[in-house]
Amino acid sequence: MSAPKIKNYRWLIVVLLFTATTINYLDRQIIGLLKPILEKEFTWSETDYARIIMAFTAAYAIGLLALGWLIDKIGTKKGYSITIIFWSVAGMLHALARSAFGFGLARVGLGLGEGGNYPAAVKTVAEWFPKKERALATGLFNAGTSVGVVVALLLVPWILTRYGWQEVFWITGALGFVWLIFWLLFYDIPAQQKRLTTEEYDYIVNGQEKEEQRGGEKSKVNWIKLFSFPQTWAYITGKGLIDPIYWFFLFWLPSYFASTFSLDLKKPSLELMLIYTATTVGSISGGWFSSQLIKRGWPVIKARKTVILVIAVLELSVLLIQFATDVWVAVGLISFAVALHQAWATNVFTLPSDLFPKQAVSSIVGIGGMAGAVGGIFFPMLIGSLLDTYKAAGNLAGGYNIIFTICGCTYLIAWLIIHLLTRKSKMLELTELE
Repeated sequence: MSAPKIKNYRWLIVVLLFTATTINYLDRQIIGLLKPILEKEFTWSETDYARIIMAFTAAYAIGLLALGWLIDKIGTKKGYSITIIFWSVAGMLHALARSAFGFGLARVGLGLGEGGNYPAAVKTVAEWFPKKERALATGLFNAGTSVGVVVALLLVPWILTRYGWQEVFWITGALGFVWLIFWLLFYDIPAQQKRLTTEEYDYIVNGQEKEEQRGGEKSKVNWIKLFSFPQTWAYITGKGLIDPIYWFFLFWLPSYFASTFSLDLKKPSLELMLIYTATTVGSISGGWFSSQLIKRGWPVIKARKTVILVIAVLELSVLLIQFATDVWVAVGLISFAVALHQAWATNVFTLPSDLFPKQAVSSIVGIGGMAGAVGGIFFPMLIGSLLDTYKAAGNLAGGYNIIFTICGCTYLIAWLIIHLLTRKSKMLELTELE
């Protein structure tokens, strides 16, 4: 008996990607939420915790690079399956850790596995969507980043009140295996998906460039050769300069609000909930914006670069945060900033599928993601140095003001470099990459 046909099947695929991304960010946020309990039980110092975070970040950078290459080699179905099994097992193993070193090892495993999420997800979008819909699809699944944080804020306390911190890791880690069942049941590339209608298959294929239609999903590219193209460096720039800013928003905002506005971090924070929820709006609207321009006949690259230019200009509003004296004014400005960041991220995430055949997309996403993760290691060093210096001088707010200024101006610098590297860019042919 043949499988029943399902209309708009490609959007079901987006639901799977969104859910995986939500689980991804849920799993990575748990250590921060449990920090007060774990540091008390295991007598961690701040240095111990910092090393645990650094272990995750370094492993995440390696995972992005290695799994991006692997997923292009073996395909999205197998690649995504391996990825989520790896990070789910690592997430559950946190429950067995009994020292800072043990948690560090578990974070290394989590970072390596989680590094495969974005390469697999972006490659899946390239396989399943015509160009004019890719940014919207990317924005939708990328919204899982903020939803995962919000779910963690709600789920972790609920599990803690009924069980213990070990059960938090066991239960959340198991969610990945639940997702895996649905992935294996419902995912195949369009050419092999029996539930896909003929009309939708034609719509997908006709909306992709001819070079993308050539061959299967697996890689035939020379990985080292990818570094010889300016398109690769444009993506590295978009990730390497801007991703660290989101890491700052993610890990330092609680401390900023605590020191500047005396926010009590021991209680649920409506302020932080609103800020992280705003990223969902930015992620979806940023993808919708460029998709609408393409539907109106704009060239794909022009549409993407126009949207990220608008975002870069609007991000200058970050400079106003230093003048905020009311907590809700600061919440509004920072919510706007993080929403814009996710709109930027959505469109930059789409560039690999705009500039490279789908056989190379995961590799490019992994390369750029590693650049962003490396930046996420070094930028905190600058942040820490600035804040320590200004704190010693009794002017901690001055340190934050410099950081906000750097964040606000970096988007325009990144856009200019991307623009110069892609002025004459078009979709590369597979033969150029072999």
